[in-house]
Amino acid sequence: MNKKFITFMFMAFLLLESRASADLNENSGGGIKSTPECFEKVSRATFAFNQALDNIIFEPVSKAYRILPVPIRMGSSNMLSNIGHLLTIPNNILQGDFGAASINTIRFVLNTTIGILGIFDPAERMGLSYAGKEDYGQTLGTWGMGSGCYFVLPVLGPTTVRDVTGTAASFLGGDPWYNISSENDTQYFKDSDYFISRTMSGIDFRSKNIESFDSLEKNSVDFYASIKSLYIQDRENKIRNTKSKIETQDDSDWDEIENQ
Repeated sequence: MNKKFITFMFMAFLLLESRASADLNENSGGGIKSTPECFEKVSRATFAFNQALDNIIFEPVSKAYRILPVPIRMGSSNMLSNIGHLLTIPNNILQGDFGAASINTIRFVLNTTIGILGIFDPAERMGLSYAGKEDYGQTLGTWGMGSGCYFVLPVLGPTTVRDVTGTAASFLGGDPWYNISSENDTQYFKDSDYFISRTMSGIDFRSKNIESFDSLEKNSVDFYASIKSLYIQDRENKIRNTKSKIETQDDSDWDEIENQ
């Protein structure tokens, strides 16, 4: 069966599930929709598995990444952020934020050319600041779709039905970087380029937040619940485009193995 058809059917099912969850969990007093947890036992087991992987692989790799000279790490982070524009721009448009779409398009062109594939950020020095990454999960949120159930995926970490639906949309042709590198057979990129960039985004994010996560784990009565709360707050802030910063994060991107 066609891969895109399967993904489409899966996404359609999640959309219906999320809509039902949102309707059932609306707070009648304030109109605030809660985020239900439908698979807590499974999610906690998956969370424990992810923690073990983090202790064995991801944290040591992130610490090794920190040893690299600052200019190399900054250039790598800039390049990954520049690639992220390819997903952000169509979501700016879908959200009706044409000003941000224009700025991010100019940023991408300038940084890809003058900035040498995004290693440098000349657009920032010209006053064109990055407004922040947008993805299809955020777009669905701005359209009024409820978060649906919260759960934890192996390796990819925390997510919701809405965010998984957004990720599925990326693989259905919504992510230009995925289309260029993996979906279409081009002579310039390989399938591995996409997955390497996603992995590097995760390592870059983890390396910036080693102390924050260690402190959170040390001081949390329930580390799982704390991560859940942070993730949900972070996603809601992004949907509303608020400037408030999640206390334990020094980077604007939570998921990002998941949501580049």
